Amino acid sequence: MPALTFSSVSKSFGSSEVISDFTAEIPDREFLVLLGPSGCGKSTMLRMIAGLIDISSGDLLFDGRRVNELEPRERNIAFVFQSYALYPHLTVRANIAFPLLMDRFRWWQHIPGIWSIERRRAMRLPEVARKVAEIAEIMELTPLLDRRPKTLSGGQRQRVALARALVRDPSIYLLDEPLSNLDAKLRSQMRIEISTMYQKVGKTFVYVTHDQVEAMTMGTRIVLLDGGIIQQQGTPTEIYERPANAFVARFIGSPAMNLIPVEVAHGGVRIPDAGILPVSDAPVAAGQSVTLGVRAEKIALAASGGDGLHGHVAIVERLGAETVVGFRFGDAEAATLGAGAVRDLYYARIPGEVDLAVGDPCAISLSLAGASWFDPASGERLEPAVAAR
Repeated sequence: MPALTFSSVSKSFGSSEVISDFTAEIPDREFLVLLGPSGCGKSTMLRMIAGLIDISSGDLLFDGRRVNELEPRERNIAFVFQSYALYPHLTVRANIAFPLLMDRFRWWQHIPGIWSIERRRAMRLPEVARKVAEIAEIMELTPLLDRRPKTLSGGQRQRVALARALVRDPSIYLLDEPLSNLDAKLRSQMRIEISTMYQKVGKTFVYVTHDQVEAMTMGTRIVLLDGGIIQQQGTPTEIYERPANAFVARFIGSPAMNLIPVEVAHGGVRIPDAGILPVSDAPVAAGQSVTLGVRAEKIALAASGGDGLHGHVAIVERLGAETVVGFRFGDAEAATLGAGAVRDLYYARIPGEVDLAVGDPCAISLSLAGASWFDPASGERLEPAVAAR
């Protein structure tokens, strides 16, 4: 059950660098999530851990042992693919048992007809049958063991793929977007099942996803990538509450963190067309611009006439237990949505129902407890305690 060390790991395909200077220390038994948008290099990194593709430069270590040149079989890993990769001609029982059978595979079994005989013989071995039965019970697959993959639902196929990974008792589990082909209800169910599996087996998991909800709910540590470069690494709470830059702030959270361009004034910050918000610890001097980051749950809206900044409602999403309101600062015409205008909205997440409709004027209150500040040019986080005044 190794700790993982990435030391300046890079990967290039010809002149295209996909991963650049990836450096991280991942303790044993962590649930590491490689998170980022499509094309950021997260699946490439997973395949380098598995040994399916070579590392261009840098070192990958398992418990301090360099594994760059080790074959995938020597790394003692299990890989769960996005597309399930089940064998359609085999039963669920045989699919789960397949890694155990391959551990017993010898070169002469390539002779036509020999492999089928040996596979049936190995399936009857007590240790193989016992392991398959145990894993099938954990994954609730026992009634399905004699069925073939084409007769299963998407969620059942995914459980078979997970069971096949579990049966070998590897040191590291690698999962490449295993829930992306499932509908919303099944994704929610499988998130719980994978988290439960992680608690039971007590091994290192490396999980690739572009879904920040999966990352936040399952991971004990997140590495967020963009363009092959680590943007931030830490616990879900650290990344959510203290994003390292504006990209992280926009990517993590649903809705994303509101990034509001403001100008620092004496005793507060000025939001164009809305008013002045009292602030005592702005990170730059009066007269300078800065980006204020506020989470949606830190914003309250009320009908116009109350205290606060003024704006207008542009979108109302009623979700039952909460309501997400998209708004703009300023006058009503500015709140009218046009092509691409949704990207310019700010959002508030309010418990329960709200008596607001699209186009209504509103009073906006922002809580700056735990607010973030970013440099408007670089997007990097600014810290009031150390920033120059």
